[in-house]
Amino acid sequence: MMVASGKLKGINVTVGAQNFSFIGGSFGSASGEAFIYGVQHAIDNHTPFIFFCCSGGIRMMESALALQQMSRVIIAINELRKNKLPYIVILTNPSYGGVTASMGMLGDIQIAEPKSQIGFAGKRVIEQTIGETLPEEFQKAEYIKDHGGVDLVVPRKDLRDTIGTLITILLKKNK
Repeated sequence: MMVASGKLKGINVTVGAQNFSFIGGSFGSASGEAFIYGVQHAIDNHTPFIFFCCSGGIRMMESALALQQMSRVIIAINELRKNKLPYIVILTNPSYGGVTASMGMLGDIQIAEPKSQIGFAGKRVIEQTIGETLPEEFQKAEYIKDHGGVDLVVPRKDLRDTIGTLITILLKKNK
C-alpha cells in the first residue's frame, strides 16, 4: 500500500493505492495502518481521500490480525464522513475478497475500470456454492454497474478528469 498527497485540478488530495505485484495486493495489518494513516492525513489536512483498490483480498496468513483491518478501515472511513470529506474508490483489476467487502465498496462514489474483475468470492466458488451457472460477464465492472454495484465505469485515461469533477461537486455539497 502506498499513500501520497498532491493536487488534482488544483485541489489538495490524499491518495492510497494497493500494489498487486506485492503478494497479490493482499491486505494485512501493515496495509491497514497505511490506509488509516492516509485517512488521518486527509482529515488533518481537510482533503478528499481517493483509494485505488487492486487486491486478491485479505492477507489470510496473518489470520485474525488481517481480518481486524476490515473493521478498523470502516471506522476510519466513517471518520472521513463525520468530517464531511469525500471518499472515492477506484476498483481496478482485480478487486476481490475482504478488501472489496470493506473499504472497496464504501466510497461516496465507486468507480471501476473497464473489464475489471470485482467481487467477494470468485465466480467458480459461487457457482459451486449455489449449484448454478452464472453469466459469462458476472463480476465484470460493466455487469456490476448495470446491477447497481458501482456508480461509474471509467477508462484509466479519463480518471483524472472524472475524479477531479466529482471531488469539486462533492466538496461543494459537503460545505
